[in-house]
Amino acid sequence: MHGQAESPAARSTYSRVAIWLHWSIGLLVILNIAIVLVRENFEALSRTMMGWHKAIGILVLALSLVRIVWRLTHRPPPLPPMAAWEKGLSHLVHFLFYLFIIAIPLSGWLWMSAAETHRPISFFGLFIVPMLPVEQSKALAESFGEAHEIMGLATIGLIILHVAGALKHHFVDGTNLLERMIPGLRNR
Repeated sequence: MHGQAESPAARSTYSRVAIWLHWSIGLLVILNIAIVLVRENFEALSRTMMGWHKAIGILVLALSLVRIVWRLTHRPPPLPPMAAWEKGLSHLVHFLFYLFIIAIPLSGWLWMSAAETHRPISFFGLFIVPMLPVEQSKALAESFGEAHEIMGLATIGLIILHVAGALKHHFVDGTNLLERMIPGLRNR
């Protein structure tokens, strides 16, 4: 928490909860992108794969809300030394990630809710996710669908930028940046 004294080691790495949320959400987002990209090659499984896609999206939304609360109540470690433009870009990329991990699943949920023929969202067969109270309209559903797809494509670019930046800072700049977020590399 902000008011607690932290040791230098604690300040140099993220908490276990932050690391778990980072990797869980990140891997689920990548899995969901992969499902959409490959489902056309599996015509017989396409409907099932889209069911997984929707359930994973709801899970990402729930975990993202937890992550945002955690981030607001727990100070991250300071960034290693870097140029001002790199810090600015890092902050922008992280802001966009936080925005997208909420907006993408929410836009998908709104898309399904606005569709004229409801396609229920099953959360891994455990329960049906209720539809959001929006007007059922083809035009509205298409708008939400387009926003969902555009943000999904933008997320691919953000992932590439995020990974490239982390690798550059760790290996080129020698900042040991990966130790902050990869559990096996933590210097505790």
